[in-house]
Amino acid sequence: MSADRPNGSRECIGSAISRRSALLLALSSSGALAQGFGELGANRPGFAIPQPGTPLVFPKDHGAHPDFGAEWWYLTANLTGADGASYGVQWTLFRFALAPNSTRAGWDDRNVWMAHAAATNAGEHLFAQKFARGGIGQAGVEATPFRAYVDDWLLETRDDSAGAGIERLRVSAGDKNFAYALDLTATGPIVLQGEGGYSRKSEAGQASYYYSQPFFTADGSVSIHGRKTQASGRAWMDREWSSQPLGPDQKGWDWFALHFDGGAKLMLYRMRSVKAAPYLFGNWIDANGATSPVAREDIAIAPLETTRIADRAVPTRWRVQFESRGVDIETRPLNPRSWMGTEPAYWEGPIRFSGSHEGEGYLEMTGY
Repeated sequence: MSADRPNGSRECIGSAISRRSALLLALSSSGALAQGFGELGANRPGFAIPQPGTPLVFPKDHGAHPDFGAEWWYLTANLTGADGASYGVQWTLFRFALAPNSTRAGWDDRNVWMAHAAATNAGEHLFAQKFARGGIGQAGVEATPFRAYVDDWLLETRDDSAGAGIERLRVSAGDKNFAYALDLTATGPIVLQGEGGYSRKSEAGQASYYYSQPFFTADGSVSIHGRKTQASGRAWMDREWSSQPLGPDQKGWDWFALHFDGGAKLMLYRMRSVKAAPYLFGNWIDANGATSPVAREDIAIAPLETTRIADRAVPTRWRVQFESRGVDIETRPLNPRSWMGTEPAYWEGPIRFSGSHEGEGYLEMTGY
């Protein structure tokens, strides 16, 4: 069971707290919790490193990659409820390896799993977090048929075939304050980010393997404090794995996943450095799934407004421009206080944008 599942006795609660403390200590020792993911720039000998020109293979690469130090499965959805209100939901599963050759039998397994879930509307941002050990059936990912889970938080195929991938999924999560359950259906192809799935993150050559499924439709329900509403909209799944995805001087990132009302998509990130100019990358995805990288010199991203959250000034309104596509937009959050008070803490929430184009999406910011 995960560290935050309720138990029937004081002894079980104490045991759960001890396990949670042990998992946090292990994660901190691996560097995964420091500086808002900034320690993903630490050198970790013995782990595999992404190489350019390596083809991604599906459905195999939907599953875990134990030779690499870290990976994640990331889903966000922009929804409209039957009540007319806007909602956002997030479902994320991280795997952190504490040592090379981490996949072992039972309690000898050296993987720590961390999951985040959130539901957002204009008035509230509710989130929860789970920690789990690998090797004991508490958390994991299976490639075929696809299933990612921590306890009862699930992201899994709705197909019965043995080789089912991520074309038709269901996702669910929640705690005492919120819950959601959505069916996801892909209406377009998987998108390889970067150079055929090899995604550079710094001038020094740090990289990850990275692909997305930005063409999900979503339909289901969202509950806020027990008030349940049917909701539907658009969802985006990101998938990355690496062992050192950041440069040692990079402290965090600003990441945009944007759905344009005309059907196109845009993935855009700014990796912030303490010593150098930010490393920028954009990928324009047309309505049919064809991709066109956006040159770094063509991208301009600037914060327009900050919000004070948890004693930090977090930029929550942005201007995004790139001339080659005639894009000049301003983004606004559904809820500027979409702060994930997790370990580590970061900002993640639904946004809308207007200007030369209109649409919606998600913004994630770490390292603030």
